[in-house]
Amino acid sequence: MSLTAEQPRHELGESYGPDLRLADLLTPELGDLELGYGTAAGDVRLRTAIADRHGVRPEDVVVTVGGMHGIFLLAYLLEGEVVTTAPQFPMTRNAFETVGAAVRVVPLTFDEGYRLTADAVRAELTSETKLVSLATPQNPSGVAVPLETLREIVEAMSEICPDAYLMVDETYRSAAYGDDPIMDTALRLGPKVVSVASLSKCHGAAGLRIGWVISTDSGLVEQLTTAKFSTVVSASTVTEALAIRVFEQEDEILAVRRPWLEQNLLITQDWVNANNELVEWVRPDAGALCVIRLKSSVDLERFRRTAAEAGVRLAEGDWFGDEPRVFRLGFGFLPAGELKAALDALAEAVHAAH
Repeated sequence: MSLTAEQPRHELGESYGPDLRLADLLTPELGDLELGYGTAAGDVRLRTAIADRHGVRPEDVVVTVGGMHGIFLLAYLLEGEVVTTAPQFPMTRNAFETVGAAVRVVPLTFDEGYRLTADAVRAELTSETKLVSLATPQNPSGVAVPLETLREIVEAMSEICPDAYLMVDETYRSAAYGDDPIMDTALRLGPKVVSVASLSKCHGAAGLRIGWVISTDSGLVEQLTTAKFSTVVSASTVTEALAIRVFEQEDEILAVRRPWLEQNLLITQDWVNANNELVEWVRPDAGALCVIRLKSSVDLERFRRTAAEAGVRLAEGDWFGDEPRVFRLGFGFLPAGELKAALDALAEAVHAAH
């Protein structure tokens, strides 16, 4: 993801897999689509496809313009104190800052494997907490939060801030490796749990800008639908129709992407092992990304300069609120051969800074 048209020689900064193409989704029937307004909640066929994958009703789903739109709407509606983690995807943090929320942060660290505990979240909860915002698997680390930990967090919230909601960003939930099982959705933990996700990361359809919010709290769904109508009216009927096609082909799409991710994860693991005198990592649980840390013998500024000169793009840790020697490495975007070439260039930059 870039705000500029500049493309690096070696793209290791992206956090998703290869892009689908429009031709993968087009059918003759789409040519008859009327280009009118959609509905505020979203096309019922699309909401049904999303609901079926989460064990809920279509009425529990609100289609949004990307996952970040859903996060922003929740932050806006649940005005008040937010408890969240760091490091964190920067645009999520920005959403809370934009609405003026008081943010209490649970720090996650490389040395502890970015593992979240319910006790750490409990320590930040107050009677003023309105929203607890978590992601599983997390961005940038790809580390998942076990369902039992989320259950303990919900129990703590029921004691300390019973009116608050737990928002779980499940964008990478389907990005399992090979034959690994897909993680259970957190929605089963009760009506105070809200799931947010999109088609951007696992399915390679970021350009559709289709996301969703799911809640079994009918009052919150009504608020979300009204807030969506007041901001964008509706999602594009064209992209909603194409999103339905993505779900119709989901089994085939993920059957290609999961082995791709598994292969690239193993390539990355081999690279870390081959350079372990200078780098270390936290192995992700799912997703197209991981976190690498430079050891103290590597000169950070020289490394950054050399990597940039070699055309290697990374996502630096301080962008996520992590320590400077950490960077996010996206291993899911490039084909295996190109990934190996990019990692070779990265190794040269690491060794040049040693």
